[in-house]
Amino acid sequence: MAILGIDEVGRGPLAGPLVVGAVILPDEKPEWVAELKDSKKLSAKKREELNKRIMSEAPATGLGWVAASELDKIGISEALKLATRRAVEEVQSHHFSFSKIVIDGKVNFLQGTKLANYVSTMVKADDLVKEVSAASIIAKVARDNYMVKLAEKYPQYGFESHVGYGTAKHKAAINEFGICPEHRKSFEPIKSMVEFSRPGGVVKNTTKIGMKAEEAVAERLIHDGHRIVARNFKTSSCEIDIVSILDQNVYFTEVKYRRNKVCGGGLAAITPVKQKQMKYAAEVFLKMNPQYTKLQPLLAVAEVKGEDFIVEDWFELT
Repeated sequence: MAILGIDEVGRGPLAGPLVVGAVILPDEKPEWVAELKDSKKLSAKKREELNKRIMSEAPATGLGWVAASELDKIGISEALKLATRRAVEEVQSHHFSFSKIVIDGKVNFLQGTKLANYVSTMVKADDLVKEVSAASIIAKVARDNYMVKLAEKYPQYGFESHVGYGTAKHKAAINEFGICPEHRKSFEPIKSMVEFSRPGGVVKNTTKIGMKAEEAVAERLIHDGHRIVARNFKTSSCEIDIVSILDQNVYFTEVKYRRNKVCGGGLAAITPVKQKQMKYAAEVFLKMNPQYTKLQPLLAVAEVKGEDFIVEDWFELT
């Protein structure tokens, strides 16, 4: 009776993908199967050794990936279901039959599918059922390797050491450099870090629509290479929507939302008085955050339009 073992890795990190592993082991178990256990209880070297064995000798394996951006859109519960289904689909592509599915934990992530009735959930299955142990190992190795490669692209975060988890080192890097596209913006404390001002400021009281518009602009800026260092910065005397860094410049962006252009575009709303207010807010921010004073301060405005919150334009103010 072939068992399909399933386990996830990456439920709790602040950055990187969620990965689910799925494995069917050979009927006649090789000697190395006895060495399988919860991936967290193995050294990195041993995980790599067993991963090679599993990937080369197991009749069927599968990995289901959900990117951080996907996870932010659908939530962790739906992401776990999606990653599990993707992993199982990959196993099924090998056309190797199984009669039972064991998922680590208490939740049947295949509920609502044709395979739901084949599932047994088991706490600590990653240490008790060899197929689940194997799934844990291949998911862990795949995700860790991904994060090591990610560290080459974003060396400032130290992904190679903490693989995205919320260590003190990682949080300090986020505080200094802002976030990158691989960070999970729906997870605390990142959610608060991007929505709240830096120390000394307070939460800006804005409407839900305004927050959606600012989120759209923040995503656009990150996509364009900016590092977001503050959102909704506000003191008793001034405020600014988004503060970001690109190259040697620090940008102070005012976000303007329009359902349509009847009242004019974003630039029309930035009067000389408003520009003076923005300049003053930038000066206050830099006094409170002197680590950015060596950068060139620039004011900018972003225009967001429509119910889909499309960023129509972002430009520097001269």
